[in-house]
Amino acid sequence: MAEAPPVKRKREEEEDADGAGDAAAPFPLAELRLRRVLRESARDKAVFLHGEVTGPSGDGTDALVILEKTPFQEEKLLDLLKKHTKLELRMHNDIYKTYHLYPPPELSEIKTTVVYPATEKHLQKYLRQEVHLIHETWEDYKNITLPYIQSQSFSIQWVYNILEKKAEADRIIHENPDPCDGFVLVPDFKWNQNQLDDLYLIALVHRREVKSLRDLTAEHLPLLRNILQEGKEAIMKRFSVPGSQLRIYLHYHPSYYHLHVHFTALGYDAPGISVERAHLLTDVIDNLVLDSTYYQKRALTFTLQADKALFKLFQEAGRV
Repeated sequence: MAEAPPVKRKREEEEDADGAGDAAAPFPLAELRLRRVLRESARDKAVFLHGEVTGPSGDGTDALVILEKTPFQEEKLLDLLKKHTKLELRMHNDIYKTYHLYPPPELSEIKTTVVYPATEKHLQKYLRQEVHLIHETWEDYKNITLPYIQSQSFSIQWVYNILEKKAEADRIIHENPDPCDGFVLVPDFKWNQNQLDDLYLIALVHRREVKSLRDLTAEHLPLLRNILQEGKEAIMKRFSVPGSQLRIYLHYHPSYYHLHVHFTALGYDAPGISVERAHLLTDVIDNLVLDSTYYQKRALTFTLQADKALFKLFQEAGRV
């Protein structure tokens, strides 16, 4: 089977999170009927399922269920080796042996993410799709991308809930409250905070009019420098990870259009770190120092899935 695209496990921009903090009713997993496997990623040990809740709780309501093998935890490795319920030989060749180890339930947890009720947009997002490389000039951005973004009704209320401390206030690692040059640093949902190997945090800026890399000018240098310096200091203070072991970058295109910066462990093969999407924050700062309108002049390359509306617009414009 061909390798799937990197797993994307963020909160979706189209989700309408109310942020009220009310305890949701447990998801009725026992009532779920599997409709289809949307995508499977061998690299990330994850599978994406389209299900339907058929019992009284859902009466045929669609659900997106993501199952992921959780990372190993060093403090539990000894238990894993000693408390396995079965070790089954699968292959033996000279000094080399391959086994399947079956651990007890408490050591074989699977992270389960649920979007319920799920819309067709949620399901389409996780289908395996052809991917194309787009070379977007500034004229393309003005004539194709920006009108598309403005025409969409992406909800990023969950971002505002964090910034206003209506949700996830207890997860905030650091905040600079300045409304112009400040930000909030929180752990990304992809990181369970049980180990540092896959450390992943997000800096969300307080300014709401800055949507993406394309909006940045020299005016935003104080903000970007604050994120770089204070973000590294906060992570060093809380997690004892030095800045030299962090990958700090922005995505273009981002998953949601509110400026944010990713902080990941340098040794972690995080989703979205490929050259056609990730832009190192230090490089962004240097580029803006050289030319305030750098990101309003240069072409930017990124990938689009073949089923995306924006891809179709680039096709119609003869840009693919």
